[in-house]
Amino acid sequence: MVLIRTDPFRELDRLAQQLTQQAFGTVARPAAMPIDAYQSEGSFVVHFDLPGVDPDTVDLNVERNVLTVRAERPAPDAKDADLLVAERPYGVFSRQLFLGDALDVEKIDAHYDAGVLTLRIPVAEQAKPRRIEITRGDKEARQITR
Repeated sequence: MVLIRTDPFRELDRLAQQLTQQAFGTVARPAAMPIDAYQSEGSFVVHFDLPGVDPDTVDLNVERNVLTVRAERPAPDAKDADLLVAERPYGVFSRQLFLGDALDVEKIDAHYDAGVLTLRIPVAEQAKPRRIEITRGDKEARQITR
């Protein structure tokens, strides 16, 4: 139902971080916008982790079945401080999901709570299984499930 766009540069960065962690024992940064996605109760559900992001900076767009999530987390204001550790990513983050034709993109429900953006995208009515009546030569009707 959905394809997740892979960014080769993101994957290369992830690989470099893993190698650095293995070689030097440093902590690698996680993906800037990790997700969980699953199908439940006739809907496709996606959770985006966006800790520290102001919900007013989150932008959702759907164009030609491509869902784009864009969010911004500002850098900490530490002008007069000596930075000791900087592991939290900041800036503008973007993620795209390719949605299948079986999803109803006109009825996407978005909810943001405790740093998690949850999207619920219902399966389109025409994509749901339905019963079709078949008549036999002797005109006795029976139900067949598709």
